[in-house]
Amino acid sequence: MAAKKKKAGKRKYGRKASEKVEKAMHERKRGTLRSGGSGKKVTSRKQAIAIGLSEARRSGGKVPKKKKKSA
Repeated sequence: MAAKKKKAGKRKYGRKASEKVEKAMHERKRGTLRSGGSGKKVTSRKQAIAIGLSEARRSGGKVPKKKKKSA
């Protein structure tokens, strides 16, 4: 049986974004990740990912735009 080739699609997130998220996750595991506004320790997985993505966004990485909240 021949292995099926995966279709090459457009990547949503760049390499820099994944590196920043990975770094934030490691910091969260070690307990050294702090939130920007209050400086409190971050324990949430989702928050760690959000911090990594916003850092990547700031440093010019390929990250999709934030979703707008509808009022």
